[in-house]
Amino acid sequence: MQRYQAAVRRLTRGVTGDAHDADDAAQDAFLSALDRIETYDPSRPFGPWLMRIATNAAIDLVRRRAVRRADALDERAPSRTPSPVSDAEGAEVRGKLFAALAELPERQRVAVTLFDVEGYSHAEIAAVLKIPEGTVRSDVFHARRTLRVALAPYDPRFETEEP
Repeated sequence: MQRYQAAVRRLTRGVTGDAHDADDAAQDAFLSALDRIETYDPSRPFGPWLMRIATNAAIDLVRRRAVRRADALDERAPSRTPSPVSDAEGAEVRGKLFAALAELPERQRVAVTLFDVEGYSHAEIAAVLKIPEGTVRSDVFHARRTLRVALAPYDPRFETEEP
């Protein structure tokens, strides 16, 4: 250890850029070398073997510190995740939507789901339901109008006159 201590510290300082981190990495390197001394091949030079361990110890330390290092958050910054209130509101709207969909006549429900959710064209829906394309357009229109009325309390954009 005495023979290689200065070289190991210089190497770890070069990798970490910080004297305290270099000391920690050097200590980790010497402990790791001691733990793995049986893997050392005496027919090869000791210095490069130890320096490889020291390099890895310093790189690992830098990576660990980078992961743990975090900047303070601005208290006024909005959260990126939904709040419990918005989660509850979303669940309420979804429940109302599913209830309104369940109230639609079956053909309208299928048509609006295939068109707005699944992205099928009017012609494709007509082929699936074996009805004229104009009927599909009408079913989608009426289903949307009914859903807008049902969801109006949750979004002012949906406020329309009663049919």
